[in-house]
Amino acid sequence: MTSERARPVPRKYVLFDVDGTLIDAVANQRQVWGTWAVRYGLDPDEVYRVALRTRPMETFTAVAPDQDPLECLAALHALENEDVRSGVYAAFDGASELLSALPSGCWGLVTSNYEHRVRGRFARTGLPVPDVLVDAAAVEEGKPSPVPYLLAAERLGAGPEHCLVIEDAPSGVKSGLHAGMTVWGVNAPVAVEGVHRHFGSLREAVPEILAFTTGARDSAV
Repeated sequence: MTSERARPVPRKYVLFDVDGTLIDAVANQRQVWGTWAVRYGLDPDEVYRVALRTRPMETFTAVAPDQDPLECLAALHALENEDVRSGVYAAFDGASELLSALPSGCWGLVTSNYEHRVRGRFARTGLPVPDVLVDAAAVEEGKPSPVPYLLAAERLGAGPEHCLVIEDAPSGVKSGLHAGMTVWGVNAPVAVEGVHRHFGSLREAVPEILAFTTGARDSAV
């Protein structure tokens, strides 16, 4: 009598956006862009509206086409670096518990911010930093392109079909979907178009995310 050898279950991976997903930095982003806008004589609300859906260099082209984009970027970076040092922000409820419980090597960060700022904020909020961190400097095409999430999956040695993306913003959701991954939305009162599941807060999603990584939930849709 013979028995068929059980086939191994593919490992599951989780890729997190940072700002708005793990770190509550919305007020900080608005303040930074507002200060930047005032410096250039622009309307803070309009600049922030554009910045929410574009990368910085694209934002400068849209709102300050007569300015040197490299100078604009340097000014923005200085403001953002100062915010990391002195700004008031916190990790979302459940973030520390979730990241500390995830198995090493099965999760990473995919952010439109820069690595040194992410590390600074994580140090101040006590969050662990994974081995895989794809930031704005790592890719030429940012969200909503699939490139950032595909690069993170490659660095983890994961197939897109085995990855779960946790996002809060439309551009990030599109990025994960274009990469062929399962996407769950958090920290928003209304589901972002396209997400496979929606949670009003990160805290609500914690047990489901942990279940996904252990294979307890084979179907994440």
